[in-house]
This record gives sequence, C-alpha cells and structure tokens, in this order.
Amino acid sequence: MLDSLPAVNGSGAASELVVDLAAIRQNYFDLKARLGGVECGAAVKADAYGIGVEQVGPTLFDAGCRTFFVATIDEGIALREILPRARIAVLNGLLDGTEDVFPEFGLIPVINDLEQIARIRQMCIRADRSLPAMLHIDTGMSRLGLTAEDMKWIADEPDVLGGPDWLYALSHLASADEPGNPSNAIQLSRFREQLPRLQQRMQASLANSAGIFLGPDYHFNLARPGFALYGGRVKDGEPSPMAPVVRLAARILQVRTVRAGETVGYGGTYKMRKDGRVATVAAGYADGYLRALSNHGAAYIGDRRLPVVGRVSMDMLAVDVSDVDRAEIHPGGFVDLLGPHYTVNDAADAAGTIGYEILTGLGHRYTRRYIEAGSAET
Repeated sequence: MLDSLPAVNGSGAASELVVDLAAIRQNYFDLKARLGGVECGAAVKADAYGIGVEQVGPTLFDAGCRTFFVATIDEGIALREILPRARIAVLNGLLDGTEDVFPEFGLIPVINDLEQIARIRQMCIRADRSLPAMLHIDTGMSRLGLTAEDMKWIADEPDVLGGPDWLYALSHLASADEPGNPSNAIQLSRFREQLPRLQQRMQASLANSAGIFLGPDYHFNLARPGFALYGGRVKDGEPSPMAPVVRLAARILQVRTVRAGETVGYGGTYKMRKDGRVATVAAGYADGYLRALSNHGAAYIGDRRLPVVGRVSMDMLAVDVSDVDRAEIHPGGFVDLLGPHYTVNDAADAAGTIGYEILTGLGHRYTRRYIEAGSAET
C-alpha cells in the first residue's frame, strides 16, 4: 500500500498527489463483505470526493459496483461518459427544466418532494413508458426528502406514485459515525414506519459509509458508501479501519537556519525556542492545505514527524526539520503532508474539521498520479 512506496521524484512538479486505486478497490471489497448479500453502491459525487471520478469510477465498476450516486446532473452526465453501463442516481433531484436530460443520459432522479413526484409522472406520460426513479424520505436530517406529512398524504392517495419505475426508497443517517447516538435508532424506526405506506413496491436504502458499521438492521437492500471508500473514518474520534488512499508529497523549496527568538511566517505566530532548521514546502491554502493547520499540522519524512510552524500561506508552508539529518532534507526533496503516517483524518482533527473537507479541497496544482500499489510505477 502507500506506506511501501518510495519517495516520488516529482519530475519538476511542485507537489504530487498519489492515489492508490488498489486501496479503493480493497476498501470496496471490505465494505461489501460487511454487507453480506446486500448490494454495495458507491457515492462518487464531488469528483469522487476530490480523488478523481474519471479514474475512481472505472475502478469501482471493475470491482463489481453497478449503482453510483452523484449530487448534480452535470456530475451524472460526466459519469455517464465514463461508465456507459452503470446505474447513476442524481441526489439533488428532478429540478424544473431538467426533465429531458434524465432520459437522454439514462440518469435516475432521486425524488425529494411532492412537486418532483408530479414531474416524474408527467415525464412518464410523455415518454409513454415507466422511467426509473428513487424516492427520498426525510427521517431526521431536515434537508432533502419527503416529510412525514408528505408520506401520510401519499398513503391516502393510492395512485400518486403510479407511472415511474420506483427502484429504491432511501433516507440518510445524520449521525451514523456516532454509534451510540440515539438518533440512529430513531431514524431507523421512522424509515421502517414509512416503508409500508408506499403504494408501489420498491427496495430500500439507508446506510451510508458509517451506517454499514451500525449492523445488518441498517443495511436493507442497498448501501451507499462514500467517504470510507477513500480511506475516511467511520466512527467519530477513532482511527479508520479502511486502507489509506492518498499520499500528498510536497517539494521542499528551501532549507534555512533560524535562530532562537526569530519568528516564522506571516504575523510571526511561531517563535523558535532554540536554533534550528526550517524547510519551506511548496503547498498552501490555494492547494487545499487548510490555513487552520497553521502551527497545528504535521509533515513526515519516513516515520519522523515534522511539525508545521508558522502560518500556512497561499503557496507555501514551513516545517521544523531541526531533528532530521541534513542529508535527508534538501531543496528538491519531498515531505509527506498526507499519507499512511498522517491521514486525511489526522489532518482534519488538527484543523478542527472533517476529513471530507480535506479530501474535497485538494487543489489542482498538484501533479496527480494514479497507481496500483505494488506496481513498478511509483
């Protein structure tokens, strides 16, 4: 996996983002094994959580995934070009003016309100056939989805769901990464209560990444993992059981001696306690390395931790390399800002955010390389 990779050479790149597709494949297999015979789909919205859907999509399809979830219709169209035979659902729903796009590109709308139900029914009438759709029921997020009042009205109107080919009724867990949170059981109970109200037979989907780990009661017929596929944690505050997927190697621009009492970076927020050496590294908040990691983040060379010192600026950050042999730290060399020793979850904890933000914020100035761990290409 990523911890077995030698330092990258960069070929002139300021920094390099290495994505281990074999790790994504293995994470999918591990999640699927936890589900028993339940279908395992995949959320690949936001460019596969910043990893790169053009590479991730085919990797997951080859691993056996057939049902993919995106957020926007544009993401769905792009994914259709990559995966001609996949089932692609658009979570944002059937918005006014998009009626012709869904059948044209073979996309499946996730229906979020009563108006969208009417819209998909009219589409079926015009097409003179049943079009596929999914029905979203809100069980506690108060975000998208049919309310309890909407569902009561549906139960009283036996024909309201007639027309579309309803594939799944789905809902979304708000606190699945907190297994002891009572809201999980409440949402599960509400979801089970609503399913019999549906006049049309359809399968059910509730579990996201963390929901898979809540156990079989939450699995139903289809799970929709996202973050866990990319190495993200599934329980708040605990290490991730998933294989790390990304390694961010940043080039060293300069190494300099900084005397005791001198400050580093904008605002002088870090003062050297003793004479030491500081390496300036080519990554900053314009690259998605959060400013909140100023004086809190870390880099690694091998298994040695290098604290981030001073403020993260737009294009650069600084790390204290005083305790590393001079021969190992030099301009043109690399340090790992993300990797097996310092994952997206570790960076998120240090920044006071979540790993989702770290992944999806990774910039486009990095040279990106997609590898199969253990291959000759490193």
